[in-house]
Amino acid sequence: MWWALPLLTVAWLLMSTIIVGSLTRVRLWELAPGAAEAVAPRMSFGEDALAFATRYETDGEVMFVTALGSRLSLLDAVAAWRDGDVRILTFEERFGTQTPTQQRAGNARAMVSSKQIAEFVAFTRLGIESEFVYGEVVVDDVVCEDVPSPQSACEQLEVGDTIVTFDGVPTPILPALIEVVITKSPGDVVPVGVRREGSEEVVTLNIKLIAAPDDSERTIVGIMPRDTRTVKTPFEVGIDTDSIGGPSAGLAFTLALIDELSQGSLTGNVKVAVTGTIEGDESVGAVGAVPQKAVAARDSGAKLFLIPASQSAEDISLARRIGGATMRVETVGTLQDALDILRGIGGDPLTDSTNLD
Repeated sequence: MWWALPLLTVAWLLMSTIIVGSLTRVRLWELAPGAAEAVAPRMSFGEDALAFATRYETDGEVMFVTALGSRLSLLDAVAAWRDGDVRILTFEERFGTQTPTQQRAGNARAMVSSKQIAEFVAFTRLGIESEFVYGEVVVDDVVCEDVPSPQSACEQLEVGDTIVTFDGVPTPILPALIEVVITKSPGDVVPVGVRREGSEEVVTLNIKLIAAPDDSERTIVGIMPRDTRTVKTPFEVGIDTDSIGGPSAGLAFTLALIDELSQGSLTGNVKVAVTGTIEGDESVGAVGAVPQKAVAARDSGAKLFLIPASQSAEDISLARRIGGATMRVETVGTLQDALDILRGIGGDPLTDSTNLD
């Protein structure tokens, strides 16, 4: 028994350390490979859809890709540190100047907007009438100068504020605000009617306008407006994204919609993973966590991974290294770039999907 008691003590100490480590939360977050999931099974079409378009079976598969970003325990952090596919982020790296609640809310809005834009782009490509409808001018973020004036938007406006008038002119939508702002000069002080989030009362703030950071000749209020547009379409499309947030699945949603509403297989019967935002002009924008998403795409069995051409050279190089000989990685700047690549791997050309003459 001389060796049993020390061995038992060490075992208990080790077990206690593991338990404490797994329960102790640290202010660190992971950026880890998530999953690559097919978009089509998550789609649902309203009963009125068949009056306008036919939903076709396809042998291919368009997948959107996610990355994980949960908070770590002490034990998780040690494991993540040893995993080359995982990045450990500080609070500032994970959330920037936002709170976790603000970021979750912003990501949820971005996902809704992403689905709306994907519908608009896909429907327009397929000859199905659709249009953007602008919403109110809501502040999503503020633009700060190095030494902001006390009268600047940076100091006076808050995320969630709605701008209802500018220099006495009603601004129900963003184009109306832009139209009056361009008549002003940097340094002008203008009365701005603002409705605070959660309130119906409109307060007037005297805001000093500033020059755009990238163009000293262009006047701006000093805000980043929230995308409050909605899309008017002849029928409803639902895409179940659970608790997934952010705009990075926009291109995947667009391609999957086009594939579902056009004859043949857009992907040439190949499993294709896609990441990248989509804009109304069909341009594709950069996203985060591309190396981690490349791991998820490769592990899902994808043979092709489409990523934005505007990613950093390091992101593109890492994604291609991760894909290796099993998964081809291609960059795209527009929807047409993606369609051209898919056509090159055997995808069918697009035809008008509408049932109407």
